Amino acid sequence: MEQLERLPPEIWVYIFSYLSTEEKHTVRTCCRFMKRVVDHHSLWRDYTVVLSDLRRYTYGFWDTLNHRRLTRVAVRRLRRKEWRRLVTFLPSITAVVFVEDGGRLYKEKYLDNLSRFPDLRDLGVRNATWDQGMLGQSLSEHLRERLTHLSQGESYWPDRVRPVPCDVFNHLLLNLKKLRHLSWGMKGEPPQPLPDDFFSPADPEQPGKYGGPALTSLELLDYPEPILAENALRSLTSLRSLMVRYSFMREGVRCRLRSWLSPLQQLETLTIVGGNTLASYTTTIPSSVKRLTLRVAITLKDMDLIAPAVPGLKHLDIEQNRSTGNLCRRIPMLFPQLKSLRIRFHRKEPEKELLCLHKLRHLERLELLVDRSFIFRDYTNGPSWPSPGVQEIINQLQQLANNRITVVTKVPQRDLLRQCDCLCEVD
Repeated sequence: MEQLERLPPEIWVYIFSYLSTEEKHTVRTCCRFMKRVVDHHSLWRDYTVVLSDLRRYTYGFWDTLNHRRLTRVAVRRLRRKEWRRLVTFLPSITAVVFVEDGGRLYKEKYLDNLSRFPDLRDLGVRNATWDQGMLGQSLSEHLRERLTHLSQGESYWPDRVRPVPCDVFNHLLLNLKKLRHLSWGMKGEPPQPLPDDFFSPADPEQPGKYGGPALTSLELLDYPEPILAENALRSLTSLRSLMVRYSFMREGVRCRLRSWLSPLQQLETLTIVGGNTLASYTTTIPSSVKRLTLRVAITLKDMDLIAPAVPGLKHLDIEQNRSTGNLCRRIPMLFPQLKSLRIRFHRKEPEKELLCLHKLRHLERLELLVDRSFIFRDYTNGPSWPSPGVQEIINQLQQLANNRITVVTKVPQRDLLRQCDCLCEVD
């Protein structure tokens, strides 16, 4: 114990910052000194704690959360009395996400609970149905002056058939003037396409001009290609980040992404999951993009088209498959400014060509991930990922780069408030 305390706590905190959540909890059980160090607030910044049935939590549990300064919670089916308990023990909550296993109808009374948290800025709902009152005037009264993030996994009207009507959704956007991040999902295909101005409400005082918030981040989840018009994002020129996850594609449907990207000349982060082939929109990717995530089939020809479109790319997240070929050999030539690179391997392990990545002079972080089913199939009776052969290649790569590159092979922790299901690598 005395030997542990000889090292300043700041050093321990820095060391523990490299541990996973499970490893932190393991170290925490060693002694009181380790428990105090591991609970340092800097080690739990931006973590989200999932809460349900609050009666089972002890006073020590709440003390730990407050010591870690956790202000982001995901809740499951809390009753009115439990909300009062949550306000008592965690009054400084800044983010709340409702996580439900079934499609629950959220009514206006839930907003009364949220209004008790004066610092609340972030609201998320997963797998639920909106009540008309919750999207109406009440939400504006309680949160319009402070809500900056709104996330809805699947947006339904009470009949669970139609999406939220355009006039109701426009009213919501017109009142949330401080909103900066919007994540809006849809499950299934509505009978009619959404109106052109669904995301672009007109200013009531100045018809013809955009009256909604100056969004900097937009996520479109599970949208069929024809559901949004080609000019659906024409007014969102302030966007810095765009994520589009397609639910399915129909043959013969024109790619709308080309038109969506055209007015977004300030875009810095772009994430595409599924949808049309890359060749249908690569030439319209704004040159301002610095972070690019592509969860689609990629060929070497696609990479050759992308490279000149994003000359200042710093962060790349792609998938390695059979059609990609010698991808690692080409990346240093195509994207020499990369600082971080994430590659997901499907049906095959990294090979010797991975050593070519040491030519990326600015590369600081490299993530090598494999499909979970691949791990279960090939490593059930053998060593876990990474295999000895892959680990040897990683060691050689770090030697060639003089240990400049941090190589990560573990799945990152999922953020319930910031990541949709498709971006959770463990799914």
